[in-house]
Amino acid sequence: MLLEDLQVVLKVAEFRSITAAATNLDMRTATASAALKRVEANLGAELFIRTTRQLRLSSAGEKYIPQCEQAMLMLEQAKQNMKGELDIIDGDLRLAMSSDLGRNIVIPWIDDFMTTYPEVSLRANINDSNLDFYRDSVDLALRYGSPNDANLYGFKICNVPRLLCASQAYLDKYGTPTHPQDLASHNGLLYQLNDITYDVWEFSKDNEQFKIKMKGNRVSNDGELVHRWSLSGKGIGLKSSLDISNDLLSGKLINILPEYSANATELWLIFPSRQSITPAARLLRDTLKQKTRVILQQLIAKGILDKSVLD
Repeated sequence: MLLEDLQVVLKVAEFRSITAAATNLDMRTATASAALKRVEANLGAELFIRTTRQLRLSSAGEKYIPQCEQAMLMLEQAKQNMKGELDIIDGDLRLAMSSDLGRNIVIPWIDDFMTTYPEVSLRANINDSNLDFYRDSVDLALRYGSPNDANLYGFKICNVPRLLCASQAYLDKYGTPTHPQDLASHNGLLYQLNDITYDVWEFSKDNEQFKIKMKGNRVSNDGELVHRWSLSGKGIGLKSSLDISNDLLSGKLINILPEYSANATELWLIFPSRQSITPAARLLRDTLKQKTRVILQQLIAKGILDKSVLD
């Protein structure tokens, strides 16, 4: 019995669909169906009861699938332990990243990582939409905000303040805000996620809170596009300090109202299971921590961030 066939069976059990399992495993439906038939033939029993609408576990499947899953987990763990002891860094990193951070900051780091470890391959999923590990076929995700699902595993990479930013050309033309209330008269570059436009910006100073309802003529669900609009002088954006770090350091973007703090966030590397935390993934985690710390230290040295961000 092939281990690859058993992996197909477990995915079919998870999705209750041969087609969905095949999609998740990047194979043809006919190939997945053949794998399931081989396992059932070997066992001499049907694991699923097929109906016109879905599959459900048979009585044999209800007994076999949990034990099969445990056996596969043990084999995978033994494999990863062996690689860890031998310092073998290889495998496929199926990594999801947000658009701006992924394209402009993280991908160059991973290119260097793969040069150092040529046996590692990358499948990059770059978008700002909510992630579904199974639907999107990824093994790890670099995301802002801690995981809100207790079934997920995560490692905090760093703290990430959010900053108001605009180009000098925009500020020369429309003036520089000196108080959050001044923002109401400026053009906000707004971010949208799941049909929700984030047009209320919140700030604090000396325990005083400010909520500003922004107006703007540009809205996008792509964080990188909001970044580009900021650079080209189209308005004022509220962005992750990591996303815009290169432009802040070069002076292409100006940090506005630095004495007022916007709601901060955190960068996390998230996994759907312990089995996804491979030696390559652990090393990538450590690389991300080191690289982001360098950027934060540079922003601190230039007076853009406070050193407390490293706590």
